[in-house]
Amino acid sequence: MNPGINKTLLLLVSVLLLQACASTRIEVQPDPMYAPVDLKESRFQPVNNGSIFQQGRSVRLFEDSKAFRVGDLLSIALAESTNATKSAATTTSKDDAASVGAGTVFGITPTYKGQSILNNSISSERAFNGSGDSAQSNSLRGEITVMVSDILPNGNLVVRGEKIIGLNQGSEFIRITGIVRPQDVSSNNEVESAKLANARIYYGGGGVVAEANTKGWLSRFFSSPIFPF
Repeated sequence: MNPGINKTLLLLVSVLLLQACASTRIEVQPDPMYAPVDLKESRFQPVNNGSIFQQGRSVRLFEDSKAFRVGDLLSIALAESTNATKSAATTTSKDDAASVGAGTVFGITPTYKGQSILNNSISSERAFNGSGDSAQSNSLRGEITVMVSDILPNGNLVVRGEKIIGLNQGSEFIRITGIVRPQDVSSNNEVESAKLANARIYYGGGGVVAEANTKGWLSRFFSSPIFPF
């Protein structure tokens, strides 16, 4: 074989092996959509207009310290649990029967070997049985601290944030966005995820374990709707 071809094949195999090795070290990268608010570019910049009182800064002597400004932090207690079951059953049946009596032709009943050839009967039976069951259960527990990214005209807080945890040969992440009512924030600056409006909660991971739990591209093709068989 041509030495040039051998070098090319060796190079391709090396690249594929390096790519396969690198794929097992995939790390979860931060998502810009959940990044902290850049307070330097925020329109809520504090103005230093006094040695004691400063606009945009409040000292609460008789109130709990809660998130109420863009850039403040808020803890969300994740307590998501869903259980869904569905069952369906259908049974149908139908029987039809029809008979035609012996007719006559010019007053004579046609016969063949002693049997009337115009005497017939038709019958049909149809039956269908179908059943289906579906069950799904999900649970997510934990806590994540997010940042207030915006304040709506009615005072509700728009929050967002993510948490990335690096584990042995892998990583996991929690990403969350939503809208919080200030009244739902507890005295320790915490709110339950069930009280988060328009919530978007994502939990996932990457790395060796996540890849081992994922179908290969050929298996996904045979399981896809475009596969004709």
